[in-house]
Amino acid sequence: MRKAMVFGAGVSGIGAKKLLEYLGYDVILVDDKLGITSEEGLNLLDGIEVFIKSPGVPYNKLVLEAKKNQIKVIDEIELCYEYMVQYNIHANIIAVTGTNGKTTVTTKITELLQYAGFRAEYAGNIGKSFAELLLEKKELDYVVLELSSFQLENLRTFKPFISMVINLTPDHLSRYSSVDEYYDTKFNICKNQSKEEYFLLNTDCQEVMDRIALIPGSKIELSQKTKKDCYVMAGKLFWKDEEVLETEKLSLKGKHNLENTLFIVSAGKLCGIENSKIREFLYNTKTLEHRMEDFFSYGNIEFINDSKGTNIDSTAFAVEAYKDCILICGGYDKKLDWTPLVELIKEHTSYVYLIGDIAEELNRRVLELGYDKNRVFLLKELKICLEDIKRRFSKDEKRVVLFSPATSSYDQFKNFEHRGQVFKELVREIFGR
Repeated sequence: MRKAMVFGAGVSGIGAKKLLEYLGYDVILVDDKLGITSEEGLNLLDGIEVFIKSPGVPYNKLVLEAKKNQIKVIDEIELCYEYMVQYNIHANIIAVTGTNGKTTVTTKITELLQYAGFRAEYAGNIGKSFAELLLEKKELDYVVLELSSFQLENLRTFKPFISMVINLTPDHLSRYSSVDEYYDTKFNICKNQSKEEYFLLNTDCQEVMDRIALIPGSKIELSQKTKKDCYVMAGKLFWKDEEVLETEKLSLKGKHNLENTLFIVSAGKLCGIENSKIREFLYNTKTLEHRMEDFFSYGNIEFINDSKGTNIDSTAFAVEAYKDCILICGGYDKKLDWTPLVELIKEHTSYVYLIGDIAEELNRRVLELGYDKNRVFLLKELKICLEDIKRRFSKDEKRVVLFSPATSSYDQFKNFEHRGQVFKELVREIFGR
């Protein structure tokens, strides 16, 4: 029997294990917290044909030894693509990456395709793994994949019908040696495309434009500022000079969502969806859970769950949208430059509550910038923050409490969904009494 090793027992790793077993492999699952350790795995590499590295696990001695032994080291995304090619699974792949907006674009492209009558599902960095989706749904027209930079590191032949890098801002610098390495990794999403496939090009993002030489596919240009293939002008969105919709009628509000909408519309048009269907869908679709989600009121105090704010730029959008808010912020230290956000915090927030590993560093930074020390609370834990807010502020005061961490929270939570659920549960428990 053929042998494979999967390193990492998260959603991606478990999905890869199931697919490999379906293909007849004897699979060794390695996870330093949940079973066979990577140290023990070093003694089990003999006879391994395929080594799947899960996106969250480090490039430790086990991974390097597998490469040294010339074992095929790939990730779950590549495994799934090779499976599709081998077994003639003809679902078109739409692959989405970028720093911000990935989840909104992935979800809404999928929902638009479904609204237009296609069999479409999303997977990857949200929902279920790509592997589990392929095992469960044999007959799909489209698979829409949200892909993090981690999931793009070990691709070989992966070639989507449509790919996109929505935007690029600094992130994950605890993983990459430089911001350029992080940005360049994103473009693995399109490296195998030919002129028969499409890349959606955000001409408003300089970092994307600086990497235009990394795009071999047919480029569809998008802009909020100038006339391109898909563009915004005088309050209207156009595709190839044909009016598609009026921007003020969009249900997804804000400048960042207008950028997202350009990608959603472009993907829809490339898939042959009529303007009327696109318009109906985008005028009525709902915002996502955990993304500037207005979910609870306590008298005049509104609570906004923006747990999807996992980097500085995404939280900056939220802070600008809710001026004079009470901000709850912080989490895992990703070694980012916090200066732009700290300046926005000083300008746009009325109080700040700091949580997680980065709390003390953020506290120091906001105070250095001249933020009133009586308006900064270094309380570290979400529950303690919310209890203090209830004691300190009257429900008769008109306030917005914005939970937008600006980073990951591996130090306290499993992922942003878990973090957002905990936040909502705590708010309902503490303020619903």
